Amino acid sequence: MSASPAQATEYLFSYGTLQLEAVQLATFGRLLAGQADRLPGYRLTLLEIRDAAVLATSGKTHHPIASFTGLAADGVPGTVFAITAAELAHADAYEVSDYRRERVRLDSGQDAWVYVDARDGASD
Repeated sequence: MSASPAQATEYLFSYGTLQLEAVQLATFGRLLAGQADRLPGYRLTLLEIRDAAVLATSGKTHHPIASFTGLAADGVPGTVFAITAAELAHADAYEVSDYRRERVRLDSGQDAWVYVDARDGASD
């Protein structure tokens, strides 16, 4: 993982634009190194982005968004990154209000934060 063990206090799972180099540089000021993983019990749909700053950073009008299904057959592939608490706050600022940050357990057994569909009820 990319942050040093002394600094990396959080794990963030990304299945979307936070995996893009341009978004990482704009959001964190550095490129992140991560490990492939999978978010079980979710499926992806697309969300139209209207926030001008997010559109400028990602260059994409539609972003993937994970919705909870609870079905074992469903899962979303992505990357888990070790980041600092300050970097997690930067990620919160980047995400639009359609996303909610939630703590999840990935297929690897790693607990991580992930941004999911805010329209879904909290799963805990």
